[in-house]
Amino acid sequence: MDVIADSLRVSQRTHLFNWLQGEFQYLIGHEVMICGVKSSENDTYAYEYFTSTRYFNDVQFNEAIKQDTGLVSQAIDLWKNKISPVFITNQLKPADYKNYSIFNFCETELKNSEMKSLAAHGFGDHNNQISTFVIFGRLHKDPNATNAKILELMMPHLHCALIRVTSNKTNTLHGPSKDSKKITVRESEILQWVHMGKTNWEISSILDISPLTVKNHVQNILRKLDVQNRGQAAVKAAKLGLVKILN
Repeated sequence: MDVIADSLRVSQRTHLFNWLQGEFQYLIGHEVMICGVKSSENDTYAYEYFTSTRYFNDVQFNEAIKQDTGLVSQAIDLWKNKISPVFITNQLKPADYKNYSIFNFCETELKNSEMKSLAAHGFGDHNNQISTFVIFGRLHKDPNATNAKILELMMPHLHCALIRVTSNKTNTLHGPSKDSKKITVRESEILQWVHMGKTNWEISSILDISPLTVKNHVQNILRKLDVQNRGQAAVKAAKLGLVKILN
């Protein structure tokens, strides 16, 4: 499968985003992906999200990864009991099949999360603990046995891709920071494109968000980096290791 071969070339965050938005969409159509990689030092997870919709942003992400109460924690708990793909949707009745399960969550919670429906799966380490975990949200189709099989087949490749991405210090996944001066996940993504010389319009097309949204993010980036323009931001971001220097 070309999509599996392509996964072997994923080593940077931008590679992962392009892969997820490319042929992978034919396997699991989605608009949001949240992934977590377990820290080698403790039991916490470093989370990241990738999205092609303007409806899901840092606000929804921070809520989703709240410890114990967030959608991610709830999905992980469900997966630990099943060790098979978990689907969360209110469009189908709850069911426990041989290779996957369907659960219903509070309609308000799903609506506020902007995830609508979820597909979740994990990958264990040698200690039988979850090493990586992924959630696909805003699914294009109702979940079924085929989706579950694809998730099981793709999870080892997703796991390896995530490990390669996180092994690169300039692409390390991270959770929300309490320090308002730090660059957010979305700002980091936009900063990378700014560093590559893309205009606001080009970035908006790449990320499928409005040019005004990009402009607002750029202004926040300039303020947080304490610089006057995009050129200065690109130079400072490179010095601080906030962007990947591409050859």
